[in-house]
Amino acid sequence: MKETKKLNITKSQKLYKDALSLVPGGVLGARKPTDFINGEYPIFLDKGKGCRLIDVDGNEFIDFLCGYGPIILGYREKEVDDAVYKQINEKGFCFTLTQKYQNILAKKLTEIVPSSEMSIFLKTGSDATTASIRIARAHTNKLKVMRCGYHGWHDWCVEMKGGIPSKFYEDVFEFQYNNFEQLQDLMAVHGNETAAIIMTPFGHPNHKNMQIPVSGFLKGVRKIADKYGAVLIYDEIRTGFRLSMGGAQKFYGVTPDLTVLGKAMANGYPISVVTGKKDIMMAAEHKLFISSTFFPNSEAFIAALKTIEILERENVLKNIWEKGEKFMKSIQKMIDKHNVGAELTGVGPMFYITFKKDETGTYKNKRKDFYTQLIRKGFFFTPFHHAYISYRHTQKDLDAALNAINESFAFIKNKYI
Repeated sequence: MKETKKLNITKSQKLYKDALSLVPGGVLGARKPTDFINGEYPIFLDKGKGCRLIDVDGNEFIDFLCGYGPIILGYREKEVDDAVYKQINEKGFCFTLTQKYQNILAKKLTEIVPSSEMSIFLKTGSDATTASIRIARAHTNKLKVMRCGYHGWHDWCVEMKGGIPSKFYEDVFEFQYNNFEQLQDLMAVHGNETAAIIMTPFGHPNHKNMQIPVSGFLKGVRKIADKYGAVLIYDEIRTGFRLSMGGAQKFYGVTPDLTVLGKAMANGYPISVVTGKKDIMMAAEHKLFISSTFFPNSEAFIAALKTIEILERENVLKNIWEKGEKFMKSIQKMIDKHNVGAELTGVGPMFYITFKKDETGTYKNKRKDFYTQLIRKGFFFTPFHHAYISYRHTQKDLDAALNAINESFAFIKNKYI
């Protein structure tokens, strides 16, 4: 199989060179060139529509990153954007006091999310996970936290510890998804001092295979939280409004005390929420302080309400599940056919193609070559993060992606096998 021609990303690289003198690292976080394949992926985008992106050099891609998850419908979704424009033009969105849309969205959440009785709205996933921990500690008057999953960039949970005194995270202990025995051991030592168990109810660890819960895992965590009086928090930033309208808790039938939501809730507009049981949430009334100039801004509330309306009206998640499951079955057939050491994990709405580790480290080269071929062919995946299916992915788009994936596997087989 012939190698695909390298993309022209000259303008992107020029902008990046300029950025290095203006912004530390040029760009921050998970958007650095090294978080993709340096020299192969664009660094700056120009625009997007539906499921397509165009970079500053004019390269067009069918996108499977969806802005790292917020884009559940599609880029520049007209009905959502029009609702926001209307709000801005006719009402305004940033005021000293709160607008009524806070109440409307909070009530809507109580109708669709099993754990939701009261809500606090914020802007980012890191805002919300951190607020949930503060609420749990204030409610229980306990300190320690058990965690499983990625919960953001704040001091208590960020993986890179530069600039953070150890005292800020010394009471936070990590356990691995589906390893209930590990959590049991931690709770046997720290359970009586544990304020919260925070976890992703569906396993999507960074740079690793995705995991569905093994039988009894989620129920076991629920039971041990109750045993020690700890607040069980589900971080559903990625799974909320994707696995089901009510999140993974609805999908798997295990209800936490608090839930953190964001990303897909507003199709790209900045909003997150801590929602949960009234007796726990009420700790935020007098025992702690959560506030920001921009938390009450209504444009994101409007976007969330319209996005949820579309998700329900168009039965969007059924559409995504059906497309995603069919897509994954086709990929698995290719993996079986080519036998290049690839693995497919996840579920219809969100999945990940990785390569099995080997002693020589060849899997890293296979991974690099595989994703290099895909980006060159015009399909935006990444080697280090799972992919998403959006509502605006058509069957034609998915068939084109399957063809590219098949050709990329064939390239790997020809080069390495």
